[in-house]
Formats: sequence, structure tokens, C-alpha cells
Amino acid sequence: MTRLLLIRHGPTEWNEARRLQGQADPGLSPRGRAEVLSWRLPPDWKEACWLSSPLRRARETAALLTAAPVAIEPRLIEMDWGAFEGRTLADLRADDPAGMAVNEARGLDFRPPGGESPREVAERFRKLAAELSETPGPAIAVAHKGVVRAALALATGWDMTTRPPLRLAGKHALALLCHPSGRIEPAGPPLALAE
Repeated sequence: MTRLLLIRHGPTEWNEARRLQGQADPGLSPRGRAEVLSWRLPPDWKEACWLSSPLRRARETAALLTAAPVAIEPRLIEMDWGAFEGRTLADLRADDPAGMAVNEARGLDFRPPGGESPREVAERFRKLAAELSETPGPAIAVAHKGVVRAALALATGWDMTTRPPLRLAGKHALALLCHPSGRIEPAGPPLALAE
């Protein structure tokens, strides 16, 4: 069993504009860099190995949080938002209220045109977690909101049709236990990255 701490990257200008980034690759905004520099990891995670999504905003976040080597892990990349990338949810809902309502009601099977579903993100994360469960020591992974939400769905059985069972604010990290059987479970409430 391995302890895994999932951290969402710091804010970008796209986050600040509430635009869906998906696999677009903006870096951290100046405010985002300053925010990440104020984060502090819980002491019991200091000796963890580090992983990061290949996207710049995650790599920059990891580099600001640790001087340790960071392995790039493609399975931590954000959900592919396809044709919705760069748009806001508010605009998408205004453009096609009925269509978005039907799609969002699918929960884990929500799919943007030309993109991937949260269920697909969860499946790639599950495979990574199973591999990590066989490694010694804790791990920290810098990822994206879609990956963190998919991990939460796996750990709690949440189907993404209701509010998340745990509140995931931007300055929180999700601690998980990854079992060799492939089972993932929460290791307590989200941890605040104290400033």
C-alpha cells in the first residue's frame, strides 16, 4: 500500500478567467506563482517521491514546491476537453442549455465533443495508482482538477452527478491510499496546503 498526495496545480490566467484548459498548456499566472510559493506541505510528506503531469502549469507548480527530482507522468495529464477547450462552462450552458444539461447529467460519462470522459481519466489514474501501490514510500503527484475529481470518484464511489463528497478547494490536496489490489481510498479529509 502506498500513500499518494494529489495536488492540483496553481492558478493560470485561464483559471482566473474560468476557461476550460484541458490539455492546452498555459503556465502559471504571476498570481498563481505567488500562491504556490506560499503553500507548505505537511511535514510527513517531505520524503515523498514526486510526479507531475507533463503540462507546464503542473511542472511549474512541482518545481516551486520541491527541489527533488520530479518524474513526468503522462497519465496525470488533464482531461481532454475537445471542442470545449478555452470556453467557459457558463458560455457552454448559455449556448446549449438542454444539451449541456443532458451531458452533465451523465456524470462520469460526460463527454465534450472530441474529448474524453471523466471515466476515462479515472481509468488511466487507476492504472497509475495500482503501479504506485507497489512502490516503497509515499508519493506526491501534481495534476489537474479533472484528475483529482476522477481520483475522488474512484476512492469514494462518487458518480459525479451530485456535489463531491469531499470539498476540494484550490489550496487543498487529496491524500489517498493505493492498494495493490487496485483499490483506492481516501486517507482522511483534503489537506490544506497551509500558507
